[in-house]
Amino acid sequence: MKIYQVDAFTSEPFKGNPAGVCLLEKARPDDWMQSLAMEMNLSETAFVLRRKDVFELRWFTPKKEVRLCGHATLATAHILWEAGILKNFELAQFETLSGRLAARLDKEWIELDFPMRKVEPCIDNVGINNALGTNPIATSISPSEQGDYYLLELAGDAELRSLAPDFTRLEECHARAVIVTSRSSDPQFDFVSRFFAPWLGINEDPVTGSAHCYLTPYWSKKLGKSIMLAYQASERGGVVGCRWAVERVILRGQAVTIFRGELAA
Repeated sequence: MKIYQVDAFTSEPFKGNPAGVCLLEKARPDDWMQSLAMEMNLSETAFVLRRKDVFELRWFTPKKEVRLCGHATLATAHILWEAGILKNFELAQFETLSGRLAARLDKEWIELDFPMRKVEPCIDNVGINNALGTNPIATSISPSEQGDYYLLELAGDAELRSLAPDFTRLEECHARAVIVTSRSSDPQFDFVSRFFAPWLGINEDPVTGSAHCYLTPYWSKKLGKSIMLAYQASERGGVVGCRWAVERVILRGQAVTIFRGELAA
């Protein structure tokens, strides 16, 4: 079986968010996929199995399976075209726990068609604020059976970039993930963000496509524009193109293959 590591949402090696991509030759048990994700020790490893014209796609962190992952989907689509499994003009279609997803190649960029995620204003979560060491100007929440997603807007990106979370305290808050965001002081970008999810085994995700399913409608309403360019200000950093299309979000990114290998187990 072929396995790859791809840096997603970047055009430079060793930037963006690394994802594992495993091209399955047949269905594998969940515990095998979870073990391989632990072995890869990346924020997500994607497992893709061809079923005629559609690919079954699943994503695992080192701790558990997740319902939606942007950067590993981008990495998977990149490999399908790079390895010649799909021709450049063909659409990549995926069946996932979040429904049907699609990707298309646009020169050096890949466009992902993802579901839009809503947030609603809520009172501050004092535990999260203390763990992050910040006082947001607005707090929103997206309730979920798997755990609540919090979105915190800060006054500026200097504060966002300087955050040094206490991840032990953050994990005790029992949310599923925290997205921190602000307007960008760099005119090249509309907004910036960071993403923390110690509950999923990811203290800080370098670049998070799924977070932009929440961020795109949030900032589109605030900025009065449907097409935006975002930067995720992790140590590695990454660029995400965003477009709000009513109930869908179109994300754009680039990807670089770092290694190609064969599984021996």
